[in-house]
Order: sequence, then structure tokens, then C-alpha cells
Amino acid sequence: MDRRSLIKNAGIASVLAAGMAPAVHAQTAGIRWRLASSFPKSLDTIYGGAEVFAKAVKAMSGGKFEISVHAGGELIPPFGVVDGVQNGTVEMAHTVPYYFYGKNPAFALGSAIPFGLNARQMNAWMMHGNGRKLMNELYAKYNMISFAGGNTGTQMGGWFRKEIKSIADFKGMKMRLGGGLVGEVMQKLGAVPQSIPGGEIYQALEKGTIDSAEWVGPYDDQKLGFNKVAPFYYYPGWWEGGPEVDFFINQKAFDALSPENKAIVENAAAMANSDMLAKYDALNPTALKQLVAAKTKVLPFSQAVLDASFKASMEVFAENDAKSPEWKKIYADLRAFQRDQVLWFRYAESGFDSFMAKQKL
Repeated sequence: MDRRSLIKNAGIASVLAAGMAPAVHAQTAGIRWRLASSFPKSLDTIYGGAEVFAKAVKAMSGGKFEISVHAGGELIPPFGVVDGVQNGTVEMAHTVPYYFYGKNPAFALGSAIPFGLNARQMNAWMMHGNGRKLMNELYAKYNMISFAGGNTGTQMGGWFRKEIKSIADFKGMKMRLGGGLVGEVMQKLGAVPQSIPGGEIYQALEKGTIDSAEWVGPYDDQKLGFNKVAPFYYYPGWWEGGPEVDFFINQKAFDALSPENKAIVENAAAMANSDMLAKYDALNPTALKQLVAAKTKVLPFSQAVLDASFKASMEVFAENDAKSPEWKKIYADLRAFQRDQVLWFRYAESGFDSFMAKQKL
């Protein structure tokens, strides 16, 4: 090849390389994202899930992909993070989908509904059923894609200033509840639902702005001091059998990632998802014993209360079927999946757990 031809070909190669350079350079020079959490830093469990995720992303990318984690209210109000992701103010958020029930009732199905799936069943539906596919179809309308980012396991039923002996005790009660869906159910039972971020619940209980509050479970609730202002601690949290916490990522930001970085995000999310549930399971027992030692009265909801709550929940679900086609489609799939899960768990988990609960170890 003569010198002139060599220079010509080299020039073409340079032009082609220059055309590809921006995309390649953007991935190799380093990526910096911001994550807005809905939770306060004081909760190392649920807020900590985002930190586990960010550390994993950094480690797996060799430090080339960094995500700064910001507590609720630091960048965006706790209940405003979906808007922040949707409009690109931040690249991603860590939150509970049912907080955004007001946008579309179907959001709640991505986390927890009354008498819904437990944590293992939720993972099964999301990963090997239609759950993730159906939820991401919904979230695409908000310019987002989702990945599981944790689960608390079945939660407690909350803290009350007075004993709950019958459904009549809910009448007029101001209750802090985690989402609009359970609020609608409790309204049917006579309660007055309140939506308050986790970091503000204690003050509201202390001042008497609310009469009761649910948050998560013994470890988180003890850290927030609820037992000091409300002595009765009820179980189970029938509205949160296995609430999934999610990472919401701006679709455009995610699409711009290389295949390798997309895989890193997906695997880091999976790590955070499993770590959160394991952490709650490890920490809750000791916290519960300490709460009991501090004179907390741990009580079960009566069968009558559970039956009435189930009936009210079914009424709300039927109303949602009529007003949201997205809810109707996803809810039908979830319940079909749950019927088989309940059948299986009846023979395996429930039988085993019931026996072990009666044994002295």
C-alpha cells in the first residue's frame, strides 16, 4: 500500500473512531448518578438498602460507576421521588411503590396490598411470574424501569394508644398508614388515615396529632422510639405481608448504560434485595424481646378484626377494578399466582413453621 493510500485509510479510521468515541468514553471515563431515597438515614435497614446497592455498583465497576445516596428530603421530598425520576432531576430513587397509589392504584401491586403475597411469594411472582413485566409496563408510562431493592418481610400491625378490642375501636382513630390503599380500607372500618414520612411519625404520636401508627417492625420501630408514646403493639400487619422496596431508574438514563453497566445495576439490586430481608430477619427478634422487656404490650388482632379487614379490602379491590384498567390486569395476575402459592405454602412452610413455633429449642 502506498503512503497516500495509507494516510487516506487512516483518516477514515479516525473519523469512524471519532463517531463512536462519545458513547465509549462516557462509559469508561466514569458515571455519576444521584439516588433519592424516601427514607431517613437513621434507618440503617431500609435506607441502608440503597447504600448496599451503591457500594456494590462501585465495587463491580472498579470505581467507574458511582451513585451518591441522598436521604428523604435531602434532594427531593420523600413522596416526590417518582416525579424526580420521571423528569430526570435524579437518575434513580429507592422507595416503596405503594406511596404513589394516588398516581395510579396499580402502583401498590408492585409492593404490597392487604392480604397479599409474603416476601418469598413476591420474589417468585416478580422473578418467575409476570410481576416484573407487568409492573414495568406501568412504570414505562412514568419514564421509569424498576428493580427489586429490598423487602421487610411481614410487618407488624402498628402502635396504638389504646387497646383494639373490636372494629368499633377504629372509629374516628387517626392512623398513620404507609399507603393510600390501606387507608381506603381503614376508612371503611371508620379510621381516619394519615400520610406521614417515617422521620416524622414519632413527633406526631407524641403530640397526639395521630392516635396510632404503623411503620415496619421491631428493629426499626424501636429505633424510632414508638414504644415510648404508644404502649400497644399489634400483629400481624395484614396490609404488608411482604412489601417490596424498589429502585426506580429513569428509563433514558438506564438505556444510556453499556450492557456491562446494566448488568452491574441488575446484580447490585439483587444483592440489596436479598440483604435487606436477611438483615430484618436477623435483627427483629432481639428488638422484639427488648421491647417486651420494656413493658410493650404485644397483642394479636382478633379474628373478628381480621375478618372485617379482609372484607373491606375485597370491597376496595373491586372498586379499583372498576376505575383502573392497569390495576385490574395486574391484580388478576397476582391473585391467580397467589392461589397456587397459598396451596403450596400450606403444605410446606406453614406446616413446618407451626410445628417449630411450639417447640423448645
